[in-house]
Amino acid sequence: MLTTRQALFQNRYIMARKGGNPNIKDHGFTTDRDEPLSERLNIRITKTTNEQLNKLGDEKAEFCRNAINKALDERNSEDK
Repeated sequence: MLTTRQALFQNRYIMARKGGNPNIKDHGFTTDRDEPLSERLNIRITKTTNEQLNKLGDEKAEFCRNAINKALDERNSEDK
């Protein structure tokens, strides 16, 4: 008798297609950005800040990206 984990492990190999998916480009991720989001940044913030950001819901990540870009643009314009 197989455990659930063993059964899932076996099915993963049974269901795999030799050579991979020939149409992988049809199912891949795309972006409409000038530059793809390929890097990650981890920072520590206060609990209050985190609660305020969580209120933004799905807009949280984009809000943070925009805030960082705005701060960098301001810093770069001051340096000139």
